[in-house]
This record gives sequence, structure tokens and C-alpha cells, in this order.
Amino acid sequence: MAISELLKNKLALLPDQPGCYIMKDKKGKILYVGKAKVLKNRVRSYFHGVHDNKTTRLVSKIHDFEFIVTGSEKEALLLEINLIKKNHPPFNIMFMDDKSYPYIVMSKEPFFTVRMTRQIRRSTDEVFGPYPSAQSCFDIVRLINRIFPVRKCKSMPKSPCLYYHMHQCLGPCFQTIDLKQNEEMRKQIRRFLQGDPGWIRKQIQEEMERASQTMAFERAQEYYEILQSIDHVMEKQTIDLKDRKVRDVFGFYADKGYISLQGFFLRSGQIIERTFTIQELYEEPMDAFLSFIVQYYQENMIPTEILVPEGTPVEVLEDVLDCHVRIPQRGTKRSLVEMVLKNAKEAHDQKFELTLRKDQDLQAANAKLNSIFDKPIHTVEIFDNSHIQGAFNVSGLVVYEDGKPDKSQYRHYKLDTYRSDVDSMKEVLYRRYFRLLSEEKSMPDLLLVDGGAQQIQAAKAIKEGLGLDLCIAGLVKDERHTTRALMNEDLQEIPLDKKEPLFFLLTRMQDEVHRYVITYHRKLRSQSMTRSALDMVEGIGPKRKKELLRKFKSMKQIKAASIEELETVLPRRTAQALYAHLHPGEKS
Repeated sequence: MAISELLKNKLALLPDQPGCYIMKDKKGKILYVGKAKVLKNRVRSYFHGVHDNKTTRLVSKIHDFEFIVTGSEKEALLLEINLIKKNHPPFNIMFMDDKSYPYIVMSKEPFFTVRMTRQIRRSTDEVFGPYPSAQSCFDIVRLINRIFPVRKCKSMPKSPCLYYHMHQCLGPCFQTIDLKQNEEMRKQIRRFLQGDPGWIRKQIQEEMERASQTMAFERAQEYYEILQSIDHVMEKQTIDLKDRKVRDVFGFYADKGYISLQGFFLRSGQIIERTFTIQELYEEPMDAFLSFIVQYYQENMIPTEILVPEGTPVEVLEDVLDCHVRIPQRGTKRSLVEMVLKNAKEAHDQKFELTLRKDQDLQAANAKLNSIFDKPIHTVEIFDNSHIQGAFNVSGLVVYEDGKPDKSQYRHYKLDTYRSDVDSMKEVLYRRYFRLLSEEKSMPDLLLVDGGAQQIQAAKAIKEGLGLDLCIAGLVKDERHTTRALMNEDLQEIPLDKKEPLFFLLTRMQDEVHRYVITYHRKLRSQSMTRSALDMVEGIGPKRKKELLRKFKSMKQIKAASIEELETVLPRRTAQALYAHLHPGEKS
């Protein structure tokens, strides 16, 4: 492909040092961020030689690039991750696993707590996990709090609570506790969380038998249920490893322009969870693999040891993550890596056909849009309105980039008064594009309006009034309110084949904007119902309203509450007034 003079001049200035490069399109939007040991060689390779269709598509969009020289490959990798995290480039490998893994945290205070969390903060708190599900994590925390009398309160109260009277807390809030006893309990919990329940199981078994012999059958039943809970939460797949290290294993498989990445998490010799993703590949597979691992540990606990396959630059990972990274050569560890690689390949084979078909359909839909408007269409914006007899008049905007939703650009609008759907649309379009102009942000390539000639004419009035450079099209419906055609700015209909990918893409866009605006509309209605009921009662301000909702959770429960229950939050006179307002005609 032909290279512009700007790119030729910049390519000639590339240094032979490590660093990051940032590819941009003609609007200045970042398309891709990469790292390189030698910037000159890596960046030039994009513009010379033969590439697969995916890389060719990326290169065709590159209008400009920047580069940042770093002192080492480690610095380049860290900078790449930070730039990806900040800018979310569409062509980069992103850690897209939407799971937020649950962990168990034992706090650092002398009188500690044991709790579940999804946010790992770098502190001296002890962290255990990740766990396969929130439920399994919750079960373990509940079991620990039941077996051990650890502090349950987030902050120390001034007097003993119910847990103390139930013998489930030592009561450090009001009495002196033996610190040695407390630390011994911490060691026991640590041992339990590290996968050794045998000693506590034996102890509870003895207590159960003792209770049975003294005919304390209810107590014996409690011990039996605890034993069942221990067996349930500790039942996992076991790998025969002699040590009990916290260990993660990663592998990948790349083929046909896609890469499958797989990770297994081992705790105390047990595989407790795995992560998996398959994505388009625009770089060297090993670079994508390194990026994936480092991104994962931006949000998750770094283990004692990481196992990776042959060819992985372990020195770079060790430098970045500050932990031991190994390429096992034999034995069980080698088998673990081979198992991860096998799983990556099998998952790739299973998902590839569907992913490839979706990608091909998306490319066909985008190509059809380009041909209809005789220009590249990358960014599409579509609006929808919602109201009830003119009340709660709102509008929503969703944005698609190359056929994929970009939720970071979604917007909703609250309109003061209802006039008509066309006037509401004109108001929202003006507000949207006047703001983009004032902030000097790029315009979409295509604006879709949900209607025919009347809506297109209204959108054109805004376009001409603001001097915008974008295409406008309308979605024309049939008698069943199903899209049957596109209408261009000249009010000419362009039929849509219901079997073609473009029809399904436009349908997804319509469904998404409708879902988005209806969700916002319902939220406003719910807030209004709460305000209308509580704000009309004298003596209830924002603070008391918040306390009521915290106590009773919903308006339905507030209405079901008695005056005595309302008095737990409100003064008696205000509680009576609220009850009377919610129950007109009743005697309080």
C-alpha cells in the first residue's frame, strides 16, 4: 500500500532503541499501542511486506504515529500497559474477562476481621484466593466466622454486640483480650485458608461426639453441619504437588489471526479457577501473551510463582512483576503447563468458528455501510426518545465504533418539557453536536435517526445550522414497526435484505439504544415516585429520606411499616404524618 509523506518522514526518524509506539487514525484517535525492543525495526514492519487481513485493516487506518523511547524493555512493557489501560485502543489485546475475582482478606489489625473482597489493595493485609465463585468465597468466610470468634464489626463498637453473647466474638471492644490467644487464632485461620482443614475437622469431630454422649443433640447437630460445610467448601480438584505454593500457570495458542489465552490458578495444590479469552491478534503472539499477563496482575494478587511455556522471556516478567517466573522442564509442573496449552488450543478450536463468523459478518455489515454512503463509516451515533404522555421526557445516545458498541461514549439527556418527538430530537442533536464543536472533538461519520423524512429533515436543519460534516440516515419502518429500509439525506430509500449482516447490525443498534433510554426513563420515574411520596411530608428532608431508604430499602416496605417502626428513624409526630400520607382514610 502507498505510504503518505508524513509517515515516510516519521519512519526515517525512528531510533534503534526500546520503547512504545502509538498508532492514530485521521481524527487523532489512538488505534493501537505497541512496544518494541527496537522501535525502528518493529514500526517499519507494519508498512512493508505482506500481512494478514486483520493487520492490513489496521494499517489502512493509520494516519499518524508517535513513539516514546524507554530505557529498557521492562519500561516499554509497563508504559504499554498504562497506555492501553488509559486509552482502550480498539486493536489492542485487552484483558476482557468480565469477572472480578473474589478473594478472602484477613486484616492487619491486632483484633482482625475476615471478609470477602473483589478489590485487592496493596497493603499488609493477608489475601487468599482467588476463589471460583462469590458463593464459595462467601461460604468459606461464613464458616470461618462461625468456627472462630473473630471480630465481625467493621469498626469497634462501644459495647458488646449479639455476636459476643453468642460466643462468636471475644469482645475486644469492651474488654482486654489475650494477644497470644488472638494471634494463635490468626495462625489457625491462615492454616485453614491455605488448604489444611484436617486439624480443625478432627477437633470438631471430637466435640460432636462429646455432645452426643452428653445428649446435647442440638449442639451435636450444629457440629455435624459445620463438618458438612468444611467438606463442601474444601472439595476441589487436586493436583499432586509436594509444595503448597500460591502458583499461577499461563499459556496461549495462536492461529488464523486470533489468540487464545488461558490461565490456571493453583492454591495449596488445587486448581481453584481459570481465566480464558480469545481475541484478534495484531502483534507477535508472545508480545500479546506478555501484555495479557501483566494486565491481569494490574487488578489481581501476584502469586509466589508463575509457570509459563517455552520461549517466554521470563526475565522481563520477573522484572515487571517482582516474582518468580519459571519454564518447567519436567515433572508435574511441566504437565501443568502442557495442560494449560492443551486447554488453550481446544478452547480456540471450539470458539474460533463462531468468533470468525461474527467477525466476517461485522466486516460485511461495515463494508455495506461504506458502499451505501461512498465513504468509510467508522463511528455511528443513534438516538432514541422516551416519555409517558409528555412526562419524564428523556433521550439516549449510543455510539458504535466499526460495528461494536462503545459504552464509554453513551449519553443520556433529560428534557425539560415535552413538545413533540421531532422537536425533542432537534434539541438533543443540537446539545450533542454543539458540545462536540465547542470541545473540538471529532464528529461521527453517520447519524442514524429512528424515523423517515420528517426526522431526517429535522436532523439536516441542525447539521446545516451548526455546519457539521457527517452523513444522516433514517431507519424506515414497515406496518409491523420493523426496519425495512434506510433513507438517505435525499429522502431516497435503500432497501435492506433481512438476511444480510447489515440488517442485523442495525437491529442491534436499535435494540441497544432503546434498552439504554428505557433504563434511564425507569430510573427517573422510580426516583420521582420516591420524591413525591416523601418530599410532601413536613419534617422529612434529604437526610431523613436517606435514613428511611437505608432502613426499609424501598417505598413498598416504607408503606408497609407501622408507626412504631417508622419511629425508629423519625420523630413520633413526623412518623404519624408520613403514615397518614401513605394511608389516606385510615386512622393512625
